[in-house]
Amino acid sequence: MKGGAVTFNDVLESIATFSEDEVESLMEIIGKRLVEEKRERLAKGIKAARREFAGGKTRRGTVDDLMKTLR
Repeated sequence: MKGGAVTFNDVLESIATFSEDEVESLMEIIGKRLVEEKRERLAKGIKAARREFAGGKTRRGTVDDLMKTLR
């Protein structure tokens, strides 16, 4: 790898040189990061929904109510 951006293929080639333990550790780290990113996106979505609800930008109702509104 030369200076500049690292490509996906560069990463895969590097991982191929890792020991089994290193690959397992990397997978665990990546998995935990993905879970944390999903949590953060979910939390942001919940905060936005609460703001919209508090600001009166949403309505409550049943699925039937929603279907009537969409027709």
